[in-house]
Amino acid sequence: MITREDWIIPDWPAPDNVRALFTTRNGGVSSGARGMYASLNLGAHVNDELENVTRNRAIVRRHLPREPKWLKQVHGTLPVQIEHTATIIPEADAAFSRRQKHVCAVMVADCLPVLLCDQAGTVVGVVHAGWRGLAGGIIENTVEAMQVDPHQLMAWLGPAIGPNHFEVGADVHAAFVQHEERAVQAFQPKFSGDQAKWLADIFLLARQRLNGCGISKVYGGGVCTYSDSNRFYSYRRDGGTGRMAALIWFE
Repeated sequence: MITREDWIIPDWPAPDNVRALFTTRNGGVSSGARGMYASLNLGAHVNDELENVTRNRAIVRRHLPREPKWLKQVHGTLPVQIEHTATIIPEADAAFSRRQKHVCAVMVADCLPVLLCDQAGTVVGVVHAGWRGLAGGIIENTVEAMQVDPHQLMAWLGPAIGPNHFEVGADVHAAFVQHEERAVQAFQPKFSGDQAKWLADIFLLARQRLNGCGISKVYGGGVCTYSDSNRFYSYRRDGGTGRMAALIWFE
């Protein structure tokens, strides 16, 4: 992967006019107890000092054509077209745009960010795919809302909690397997006392959902937030922590 100031620039064959980046935890001004927000925390909802979050967002803004449309993420299944939203912060877990220089953004700290664009460079989007949203159809809903032939879309999977660390219970296992039998491929059994647990591969689950929509061009995936505390925030690892952002727009 190509990095700029320790941020990740997606390595995928997107059209020349499509721009995207994924911030890491580095390059900002936050600290917090035990450095839990150090240093580029972009989340204004995690008890970091608002002044620091504002300064961190300003650092990111210098690399963008305009202020991103931040979302109030609720682990739901609703996408929004950001140029149709008012000045309020929309409650949604995915964003897309058909207008130049409108920046779509989601914040993550273990959940999977999924970038989307069409081969013509006329629409871009980003999905916040935690397990609830992924199981509930956030990817499918976003692809449908983008109103593009799915065969013309491509996706990039950003950093998220890896399959060696994403321990889930029977409810999560059932939510995916009941929807699609092949989802069993993404779960490895792990027993904790008398209670059955699974290690889940959120990257594979997302690929299956994307393929099910008709998207075969899927890139990225496999970069674990939990196992790299120097570069990434991880809610599972640290509890209270900061947030990173996945951003996409087109010129």
